[in-house]
Amino acid sequence: MFFAHRAAGFTQCCEQTKTLECLNKRPFFLSIRPAPFRQTPCCARAACRPYLTAAVDTDNGRCSSTTCRTTAANRSEYENSEFDDDDCSSEFSPRNFLFEEPTKYRRVMLKLSGEALQGGLGFGVDPVVLRSVARDIAECQVRGVQLAVVVGGGNYFRGANAWEGLDRATADYVGMMATCMNAICLQSALESLGVPTRVQTAIEMKEIAEPYIRRKAVAHLEKGRVVIFGAGTGNPFFTTDTAAALRAAEIEADVLMKATKVDGVYDCDPMQNPNAKRYERLSFEQVAQERLGVMDETAITLCKENHIPVLVFDLLQPGNVLRAVLGHDGIGTTVDE
Repeated sequence: MFFAHRAAGFTQCCEQTKTLECLNKRPFFLSIRPAPFRQTPCCARAACRPYLTAAVDTDNGRCSSTTCRTTAANRSEYENSEFDDDDCSSEFSPRNFLFEEPTKYRRVMLKLSGEALQGGLGFGVDPVVLRSVARDIAECQVRGVQLAVVVGGGNYFRGANAWEGLDRATADYVGMMATCMNAICLQSALESLGVPTRVQTAIEMKEIAEPYIRRKAVAHLEKGRVVIFGAGTGNPFFTTDTAAALRAAEIEADVLMKATKVDGVYDCDPMQNPNAKRYERLSFEQVAQERLGVMDETAITLCKENHIPVLVFDLLQPGNVLRAVLGHDGIGTTVDE
C-alpha cells in the first residue's frame, strides 16, 4: 500500500479499495515529510483524521510519529474486518495507540466562553479562534480522552444584560439559542477535522441536534465521540457555568475546565490593575469567602459537592486545552478541595 501526500498540492493514492472507502468517509491529510513514508492500514482506519499524522517509515514498517505507534495485531484486525462509520470511534478507538506523554484525565468537561470565541471580532465567532479550539480538542480526543463541551453564548447575547423591555426569562431563552449556534459551529469545525461529534440540547430541536439524554451522552463519550451540550440547563435564570457543572456531575467527569479570556483567577481585575495577583491554586471555600468570581455560586457548589476540580485557563493561547488535559504545570488556576 502506498500513500502520497495530499497536503500543499500533493495527491493521495491507495491500492486498497477498503482503505479508500475509509478515507472517503472522513477528510484525511498527512503532514509533509522530507522522506518517503507510507500509511499503515490500522492508522488509516483507526484515525482517518487530519490531525493524526502517523506515518510509517518504509524501511522498518514502524510508526515514526510521536503520537501513534501501531501493532501487528491492529494491522491484522483491520485487514480482516469490514469498515463502518462507528468503527473509527469504538473498537478502533485512539486508545489502541500509545503516546509518549499520558493524559492526566480520562473524562473532561470543557466549558468554552462564548466571549472568547469571538476573538477580536467583538461579535459572533472568529474562524481563527474556532479552528484553533477545534484542533486542540482533536488532539485531546485522539489520545483517548473522553471530551464533553458546554459552550456559552456571550458572543451573541447575554440574558443577564438584556436591554430594557425584555424580561429576564425571555432574555435567557434567547441566550440559550445563542449557545446552540456556537455548538453547531464547533461541531462543524470538529467534523471538518474528522472528529466524530454529537450535539445534544436541553431544549428539543430535533432537526439539528439530539435531545439531551444522560445515558446516551455517556455512551457517545465511551465510543470516542465529542459531545457538545447546548441550550444550557434548558431553564432560565441558570448560567452556562451552572450547566457545565451540572453536566460534569451527570457524566461523572474527572475535571471541569473553564476556558475563558483570562489565564486564571486573580485577586482583582487584571484589566484594570496591572499589579493583580494570579492564583495558582484555590479551595472552594476560599473562592466563596473572597467572592473571586470563578463561576457563579451554584456552579461552585455543584462542583464542591460532587468533588469535581475546576481549572480556569486562557482559551486564546493555542495549545492550552491540550496542555491542560496533559496536566502541565502553570496552566491557569486550579480550584479544588
